[in-house]
Amino acid sequence: MNMLDKLLAYFLEAPWLPQVLTVVVAIVVLNIGAYYLLCHIEKIAARTSSVWDDALIRAARKPLMLILWVAGVAFAIDIAYEHKGVPVFDSLLILRNILIIIAFAWFLLRLIKHASHNILTRSEQTGHPLDRTTVDALSKLGHFSVIIVATLTILQTLNFSISGVLAFGGIGGIAVGFAAKDMLANFFGGLTIYLDRPFAVGEWIRSPDKDIEGTVEYIGWRHTRVRAFNKNPIYVPNALFTNIVVENPSRMTHRRIKETIGIRYADLDKMPGIVAEVKIMLQAHPEIDPRATLIVNFNQFGVSSLDFFIYTFTKTVEWAHYHEVKQDVLLKIAAIIRGHGAEIAFPTRTLHIESDMNETLPPTP
Repeated sequence: MNMLDKLLAYFLEAPWLPQVLTVVVAIVVLNIGAYYLLCHIEKIAARTSSVWDDALIRAARKPLMLILWVAGVAFAIDIAYEHKGVPVFDSLLILRNILIIIAFAWFLLRLIKHASHNILTRSEQTGHPLDRTTVDALSKLGHFSVIIVATLTILQTLNFSISGVLAFGGIGGIAVGFAAKDMLANFFGGLTIYLDRPFAVGEWIRSPDKDIEGTVEYIGWRHTRVRAFNKNPIYVPNALFTNIVVENPSRMTHRRIKETIGIRYADLDKMPGIVAEVKIMLQAHPEIDPRATLIVNFNQFGVSSLDFFIYTFTKTVEWAHYHEVKQDVLLKIAAIIRGHGAEIAFPTRTLHIESDMNETLPPTP
């Protein structure tokens, strides 16, 4: 008897085998059907304005395949054991339940990930600003909660006492807290950043207390990554932000122009006209905010110049545009000074020699 005849005889002697094969074929058909059905539903959901429907479909695709295979294989094993008159091992049932729990947790994690991505993408498309830091914080909190609940559920499925695990976790948490106080300090520092929101991803920050300045790229539970202006990454422990002053220039409303300009002492009589015209020029300048503080005054008698200062604010906060506005203002001030027949002073020194000193000097040999 050849191998084919042996397999056929075994197939005829085992009436449960056709049922198992039928279940396997059904699982394959269901997986293929579910895949194409979800793809079709995803295309329909992509045309809607909601951010949740397509996130739900994308999140359910792979976990649903896993659940179908786990349920189908478990059903096929149950058929085989039933025909043999042998009870199914409890470990197989526990393994099935654990895999289903993992599949549901996987679905929730994917749902949180796709939903947060869709929310941020939709806010960029519609032009409605949304705090990326808050979305990231809620997403990470959701991931953490799902993992904790899934872990406790799996322990309960394995017949562990949840109350005992929680009690042990409480005692162990005290020990871990002493051993990992820096890590916990960073965690609560990150929580403070998420709650107070002194800065967000994409904003420019700097600290006068530490040599930290750049654009925030990432805010985690342990550290924050800041990209310095020389393109080097700076990894700052979150606990540090609870003890230092952080300045957020990205949230400024204006940029300030504060300059002191000196003219010659010989042009003292022209100072009132220059100051008055400079002030009129700033009040009429289209890039200067007239509602903000605007001061132009003769300030002091300098060492080699008569100094007046300007103190005003631009409407723009964009760095490059601000310098263009400042350049235009300074050039206009220089033109005003020339227009009054005065000159901008530069450091000079005048030496006065008394006539009687010349008379007492000895003759030069």
